[in-house]
Amino acid sequence: MNTQIDTQLVQKSRPFTAVSIIIGGCVALAFSLALSISLGAADISLGTVWDAIFHFNPDVTQHQIIYELRLPRAIAGMLVGAAFAVAGSLMQGMTRNPLADPGLLGINAGAAFALAICFAFFRNLMFNELILISFLGAGIGAGLVYGVTSLSKGTLSPVRLALAGAAVSSLLVALSEGIAISFQIAQDLAFWYAGGVAGTKWEQLQIMTPWIIVGLIGSIAVSRSVTMLSLGEEVATGLGQRTGLIKLIIILLVLVLAGASVSAVGAIGFIGLVIPHVARYLVGVDYRWIIPCSAVLGSLLMLLADIAARMINPPYETPVGTLIALIGVPFFLYLARRERRELS
Repeated sequence: MNTQIDTQLVQKSRPFTAVSIIIGGCVALAFSLALSISLGAADISLGTVWDAIFHFNPDVTQHQIIYELRLPRAIAGMLVGAAFAVAGSLMQGMTRNPLADPGLLGINAGAAFALAICFAFFRNLMFNELILISFLGAGIGAGLVYGVTSLSKGTLSPVRLALAGAAVSSLLVALSEGIAISFQIAQDLAFWYAGGVAGTKWEQLQIMTPWIIVGLIGSIAVSRSVTMLSLGEEVATGLGQRTGLIKLIIILLVLVLAGASVSAVGAIGFIGLVIPHVARYLVGVDYRWIIPCSAVLGSLLMLLADIAARMINPPYETPVGTLIALIGVPFFLYLARRERRELS
Protein backbone atom coordinates (compact mmCIF):
# COMPACT_ATOMS: atom_id res chain seq x y z
CA MET A 1 0.00 0.00 0.00
CA ASN A 2 2.93 2.33 0.71
CA THR A 3 4.10 1.89 -2.86
CA GLN A 4 0.65 2.74 -4.20
CA ILE A 5 0.48 5.92 -2.10
CA ASP A 6 3.97 6.97 -3.22
CA THR A 7 3.00 6.37 -6.85
CA GLN A 8 -0.14 8.50 -6.44
CA LEU A 9 1.88 11.28 -4.79
CA VAL A 10 4.40 11.27 -7.63
CA GLN A 11 1.55 11.51 -10.14
CA LYS A 12 0.04 14.48 -8.26
CA SER A 13 3.39 16.23 -7.77
CA ARG A 14 5.65 18.16 -10.11
CA PRO A 15 9.25 17.39 -9.09
CA PHE A 16 10.77 19.18 -12.10
CA THR A 17 8.86 22.35 -11.21
CA ALA A 18 9.93 21.99 -7.57
CA VAL A 19 13.61 21.62 -8.47
CA SER A 20 13.32 24.60 -10.82
CA ILE A 21 11.77 26.69 -8.04
CA ILE A 22 14.50 25.72 -5.59
CA ILE A 23 17.36 26.46 -8.01
CA GLY A 24 15.77 29.59 -9.47
CA GLY A 25 14.75 30.77 -5.99
CA CYS A 26 18.30 30.39 -4.68
CA VAL A 27 19.62 32.46 -7.58
CA ALA A 28 16.95 35.11 -6.92
CA LEU A 29 17.85 35.02 -3.22
CA ALA A 30 21.52 35.67 -3.98
CA PHE A 31 20.63 38.67 -6.15
CA SER A 32 18.06 39.96 -3.62
CA LEU A 33 20.59 39.56 -0.82
CA ALA A 34 23.09 41.75 -2.67
CA LEU A 35 20.34 44.26 -3.47
CA SER A 36 19.18 44.33 0.15
CA ILE A 37 22.70 45.06 1.36
CA SER A 38 23.28 47.81 -1.20
CA LEU A 39 20.03 49.74 -0.70
CA GLY A 40 19.26 51.94 2.27
CA ALA A 41 19.73 55.42 3.70
CA ALA A 42 23.20 55.33 2.17
CA ASP A 43 23.19 53.62 -1.23
CA ILE A 44 26.21 51.38 -1.77
CA SER A 45 27.30 49.93 -5.10
CA LEU A 46 27.17 46.18 -5.70
CA GLY A 47 30.94 46.21 -6.29
CA THR A 48 31.46 47.61 -2.81
CA VAL A 49 29.15 44.94 -1.42
CA TRP A 50 31.27 42.26 -3.08
CA ASP A 51 34.49 43.75 -1.69
CA ALA A 52 33.02 44.07 1.80
CA ILE A 53 31.93 40.42 1.90
CA PHE A 54 35.05 38.86 0.40
CA HIS A 55 37.72 41.50 1.16
CA PHE A 56 36.51 43.16 4.35
CA ASN A 57 38.43 46.26 5.39
CA PRO A 58 37.42 47.59 8.84
CA ASP A 59 38.91 51.00 7.99
CA VAL A 60 36.34 51.58 5.21
CA THR A 61 33.09 53.08 6.54
CA GLN A 62 30.89 51.45 3.89
CA HIS A 63 32.39 48.05 4.70
CA GLN A 64 31.51 48.57 8.35
CA ILE A 65 27.91 49.54 7.44
CA ILE A 66 27.58 46.43 5.31
CA TYR A 67 29.12 44.02 7.79
CA GLU A 68 27.69 45.38 11.04
CA LEU A 69 24.21 46.51 9.95
CA ARG A 70 22.99 45.31 6.57
CA LEU A 71 24.41 41.80 6.23
CA PRO A 72 22.98 40.46 9.53
CA ARG A 73 19.68 42.19 8.73
CA ALA A 74 19.43 40.52 5.31
CA ILE A 75 20.43 37.09 6.64
CA ALA A 76 17.87 37.40 9.44
CA GLY A 77 15.17 38.22 6.88
CA MET A 78 15.99 35.12 4.87
CA LEU A 79 16.01 32.86 7.92
CA VAL A 80 12.76 34.06 9.48
CA GLY A 81 10.99 34.10 6.11
CA ALA A 82 11.90 30.44 5.64
CA ALA A 83 10.96 29.63 9.25
CA PHE A 84 7.51 31.23 9.11
CA ALA A 85 6.73 29.63 5.73
CA VAL A 86 7.81 26.14 6.78
CA ALA A 87 5.95 26.45 10.10
CA GLY A 88 2.80 27.28 8.13
CA SER A 89 3.35 24.32 5.81
CA LEU A 90 3.71 21.94 8.75
CA MET A 91 0.56 23.24 10.41
CA GLN A 92 -1.52 23.10 7.24
CA GLY A 93 -0.36 19.59 6.48
CA MET A 94 -0.86 18.27 10.00
CA THR A 95 -4.30 19.82 10.59
CA ARG A 96 -5.51 19.64 6.96
CA ASN A 97 -6.53 23.23 7.59
CA PRO A 98 -5.83 25.70 4.75
CA LEU A 99 -6.18 28.61 7.20
CA ALA A 100 -3.50 27.34 9.60
CA ASP A 101 -0.70 29.84 10.22
CA PRO A 102 1.45 30.65 13.27
CA GLY A 103 0.02 34.18 13.32
CA LEU A 104 -3.63 33.17 12.93
CA LEU A 105 -3.49 30.40 15.55
CA GLY A 106 -2.13 32.46 18.44
CA ILE A 107 1.51 31.41 18.27
CA ASN A 108 2.88 34.85 17.37
CA ALA A 109 0.63 36.65 19.85
CA GLY A 110 1.57 34.18 22.60
CA ALA A 111 5.28 34.73 21.99
CA ALA A 112 4.82 38.51 21.96
CA PHE A 113 2.83 38.33 25.23
CA ALA A 114 5.64 36.38 26.87
CA LEU A 115 8.13 38.98 25.69
CA ALA A 116 5.94 41.78 27.11
CA ILE A 117 6.10 40.09 30.51
CA CYS A 118 9.89 39.87 30.19
CA PHE A 119 10.21 43.56 29.31
CA ALA A 120 8.04 44.49 32.29
CA PHE A 121 9.45 42.22 35.00
CA PHE A 122 12.75 40.75 33.79
CA ARG A 123 14.58 43.50 31.92
CA ASN A 124 18.08 42.03 32.22
CA LEU A 125 17.48 38.75 30.42
CA MET A 126 19.90 37.65 27.71
CA PHE A 127 18.71 37.15 24.13
CA ASN A 128 18.96 33.34 24.34
CA GLU A 129 16.73 33.45 27.41
CA LEU A 130 14.22 35.60 25.51
CA ILE A 131 14.10 32.96 22.77
CA LEU A 132 13.30 30.22 25.29
CA ILE A 133 10.55 32.35 26.82
CA SER A 134 9.21 33.04 23.30
CA PHE A 135 8.90 29.27 22.82
CA LEU A 136 6.93 29.03 26.05
CA GLY A 137 4.62 31.90 25.05
CA ALA A 138 4.10 30.40 21.59
CA GLY A 139 3.12 27.09 23.16
CA ILE A 140 0.68 28.81 25.52
CA GLY A 141 -0.93 30.70 22.62
CA ALA A 142 -1.36 27.57 20.52
CA GLY A 143 -2.65 25.61 23.52
CA LEU A 144 -5.28 28.25 24.28
CA VAL A 145 -6.50 28.25 20.67
CA TYR A 146 -6.89 24.48 20.49
CA GLY A 147 -8.38 24.43 24.00
CA VAL A 148 -11.05 26.98 23.07
CA THR A 149 -11.82 25.13 19.83
CA SER A 150 -12.14 21.76 21.59
CA LEU A 151 -14.82 23.17 23.91
CA SER A 152 -17.23 23.60 21.01
CA LYS A 153 -19.31 20.73 19.67
CA GLY A 154 -18.57 19.23 16.30
CA THR A 155 -15.39 18.75 14.31
CA LEU A 156 -12.24 20.83 14.47
CA SER A 157 -13.13 22.84 11.36
CA PRO A 158 -10.80 25.39 9.72
CA VAL A 159 -13.24 28.25 10.30
CA ARG A 160 -13.56 27.44 14.01
CA LEU A 161 -9.81 27.34 14.40
CA ALA A 162 -9.47 30.69 12.65
CA LEU A 163 -12.15 32.28 14.83
CA ALA A 164 -10.63 30.88 18.02
CA GLY A 165 -7.20 32.04 16.88
CA ALA A 166 -8.48 35.55 16.23
CA ALA A 167 -10.16 35.69 19.65
CA VAL A 168 -7.15 34.36 21.58
CA SER A 169 -4.73 36.56 19.63
CA SER A 170 -6.86 39.62 20.37
CA LEU A 171 -6.91 38.74 24.08
CA LEU A 172 -3.14 38.25 24.24
CA VAL A 173 -2.49 41.46 22.31
CA ALA A 174 -4.81 43.37 24.64
CA LEU A 175 -3.02 41.95 27.70
CA SER A 176 0.34 42.85 26.17
CA GLU A 177 -0.79 46.41 25.52
CA GLY A 178 -2.13 46.68 29.06
CA ILE A 179 1.24 45.58 30.42
CA ALA A 180 2.98 48.05 28.09
CA ILE A 181 0.87 50.95 29.38
CA SER A 182 1.14 49.98 33.05
CA PHE A 183 4.90 49.48 33.02
CA GLN A 184 5.76 52.10 30.38
CA ILE A 185 7.37 49.68 27.95
CA ALA A 186 5.32 50.69 24.90
CA GLN A 187 8.45 51.88 23.10
CA ASP A 188 10.18 48.53 23.65
CA LEU A 189 7.12 46.57 22.59
CA ALA A 190 6.29 48.65 19.51
CA PHE A 191 9.00 46.86 17.48
CA TRP A 192 7.51 43.45 18.14
CA TYR A 193 4.06 44.48 16.97
CA ALA A 194 5.28 46.28 13.84
CA GLY A 195 7.66 43.49 12.90
CA GLY A 196 10.93 43.94 11.09
CA VAL A 197 14.56 42.92 10.89
CA ALA A 198 16.06 46.39 11.37
CA GLY A 199 18.65 46.42 14.13
CA THR A 200 19.42 42.70 13.99
CA LYS A 201 22.97 42.04 15.21
CA TRP A 202 25.40 39.18 14.72
CA GLU A 203 24.94 38.19 18.37
CA GLN A 204 21.24 37.64 17.77
CA LEU A 205 21.93 35.67 14.60
CA GLN A 206 24.38 33.40 16.40
CA ILE A 207 21.69 32.42 18.88
CA MET A 208 18.71 32.36 16.50
CA THR A 209 20.30 30.58 13.52
CA PRO A 210 20.95 27.13 15.11
CA TRP A 211 17.34 26.90 16.29
CA ILE A 212 15.95 27.77 12.86
CA ILE A 213 18.39 25.49 11.00
CA VAL A 214 17.51 22.56 13.26
CA GLY A 215 13.82 23.34 12.76
CA LEU A 216 14.16 23.44 8.96
CA ILE A 217 16.18 20.21 8.82
CA GLY A 218 13.71 18.50 11.15
CA SER A 219 10.82 19.68 8.98
CA ILE A 220 12.37 18.17 5.87
CA ALA A 221 13.03 14.95 7.80
CA VAL A 222 9.33 14.55 8.72
CA SER A 223 8.02 15.82 5.38
CA ARG A 224 6.86 12.38 4.20
CA SER A 225 4.95 11.87 7.46
CA VAL A 226 3.33 15.29 7.01
CA THR A 227 2.19 14.18 3.57
CA MET A 228 0.61 11.07 5.07
CA LEU A 229 -1.20 13.16 7.70
CA SER A 230 -2.44 15.53 5.00
CA LEU A 231 -4.20 12.55 3.40
CA GLY A 232 -6.12 11.93 6.64
CA GLU A 233 -5.26 10.48 10.04
CA GLU A 234 -6.91 7.16 9.23
CA VAL A 235 -4.82 6.81 6.08
CA ALA A 236 -1.64 7.70 7.99
CA THR A 237 -2.44 5.15 10.71
CA GLY A 238 -3.20 2.51 8.09
CA LEU A 239 0.21 3.14 6.55
CA GLY A 240 1.91 2.42 9.89
CA GLN A 241 2.50 6.02 10.94
CA ARG A 242 2.62 6.74 14.68
CA THR A 243 0.39 9.76 14.32
CA GLY A 244 0.53 10.85 17.97
CA LEU A 245 4.32 10.96 18.02
CA ILE A 246 4.50 12.61 14.60
CA LYS A 247 2.07 15.34 15.63
CA LEU A 248 4.09 16.02 18.79
CA ILE A 249 7.27 16.34 16.73
CA ILE A 250 5.56 18.66 14.24
CA ILE A 251 4.20 20.86 17.03
CA LEU A 252 7.66 21.12 18.59
CA LEU A 253 9.16 22.05 15.21
CA VAL A 254 6.52 24.75 14.68
CA LEU A 255 7.17 26.17 18.14
CA VAL A 256 10.93 26.23 17.52
CA LEU A 257 10.58 27.92 14.12
CA ALA A 258 7.91 30.44 15.14
CA GLY A 259 9.32 31.11 18.62
CA ALA A 260 12.84 31.85 17.39
CA SER A 261 11.53 34.04 14.55
CA VAL A 262 9.11 36.09 16.66
CA SER A 263 11.77 36.70 19.30
CA ALA A 264 14.03 38.16 16.62
CA VAL A 265 11.75 40.10 14.25
CA GLY A 266 8.38 40.42 15.97
CA ALA A 267 4.95 39.04 15.18
CA ILE A 268 4.96 39.06 11.38
CA GLY A 269 1.90 37.23 10.13
CA PHE A 270 0.61 35.75 6.88
CA ILE A 271 3.93 34.44 5.49
CA GLY A 272 3.00 31.02 6.85
CA LEU A 273 -0.47 31.32 5.33
CA VAL A 274 0.30 32.53 1.81
CA ILE A 275 3.55 30.79 0.90
CA PRO A 276 2.48 27.16 1.55
CA HIS A 277 -0.55 27.65 -0.70
CA VAL A 278 1.65 29.08 -3.45
CA ALA A 279 4.10 26.20 -3.10
CA ARG A 280 1.31 23.60 -3.10
CA TYR A 281 -0.24 25.16 -6.19
CA LEU A 282 3.10 25.06 -8.01
CA VAL A 283 4.53 21.67 -7.00
CA GLY A 284 1.55 19.50 -5.98
CA VAL A 285 0.55 17.73 -2.78
CA ASP A 286 3.81 16.07 -1.72
CA TYR A 287 5.29 17.87 1.31
CA ARG A 288 8.72 16.52 0.45
CA TRP A 289 8.66 19.24 -2.20
CA ILE A 290 6.28 21.72 -0.54
CA ILE A 291 8.48 22.27 2.52
CA PRO A 292 11.78 23.09 0.75
CA CYS A 293 9.98 25.22 -1.83
CA SER A 294 8.15 27.06 0.96
CA ALA A 295 11.49 27.75 2.66
CA VAL A 296 12.94 29.30 -0.51
CA LEU A 297 9.82 31.30 -1.39
CA GLY A 298 9.34 32.48 2.20
CA SER A 299 12.92 33.73 2.34
CA LEU A 300 12.47 35.54 -0.94
CA LEU A 301 9.19 37.18 0.13
CA MET A 302 10.64 38.40 3.43
CA LEU A 303 13.78 39.75 1.77
CA LEU A 304 11.83 41.58 -0.96
CA ALA A 305 9.38 42.97 1.61
CA ASP A 306 12.28 44.32 3.65
CA ILE A 307 13.72 45.98 0.54
CA ALA A 308 10.32 47.52 -0.26
CA ALA A 309 10.00 48.75 3.34
CA ARG A 310 13.11 50.87 2.82
CA MET A 311 12.16 52.12 -0.65
CA ILE A 312 8.55 53.28 -0.12
CA ASN A 313 9.25 56.33 2.03
CA PRO A 314 13.00 56.92 2.34
CA PRO A 315 14.78 57.64 4.61
CA TYR A 316 12.00 56.30 6.86
CA GLU A 317 11.04 52.64 6.94
CA THR A 318 7.58 51.14 6.54
CA PRO A 319 6.94 48.19 8.90
CA VAL A 320 7.54 44.92 7.06
CA GLY A 321 4.57 43.31 8.77
CA THR A 322 2.28 45.95 7.27
CA LEU A 323 3.48 45.27 3.72
CA ILE A 324 3.07 41.51 4.06
CA ALA A 325 -0.39 42.01 5.59
CA LEU A 326 -1.44 43.90 2.45
CA ILE A 327 -0.94 40.61 0.62
CA GLY A 328 -2.00 38.26 3.39
CA VAL A 329 -5.32 39.78 4.45
CA PRO A 330 -7.04 39.58 1.00
CA PHE A 331 -5.61 36.08 0.58
CA PHE A 332 -7.00 35.04 3.97
CA LEU A 333 -10.44 36.43 3.14
CA TYR A 334 -10.41 34.54 -0.16
CA LEU A 335 -9.53 31.27 1.61
CA ALA A 336 -12.12 31.80 4.34
CA ARG A 337 -14.82 32.44 1.75
CA ARG A 338 -13.81 29.36 -0.23
CA GLU A 339 -13.85 27.19 2.91
CA ARG A 340 -17.29 28.51 3.84
CA ARG A 341 -18.65 27.54 0.40
CA GLU A 342 -17.17 24.05 0.72
CA LEU A 343 -18.64 23.54 4.19
CA SER A 344 -22.12 24.82 3.27
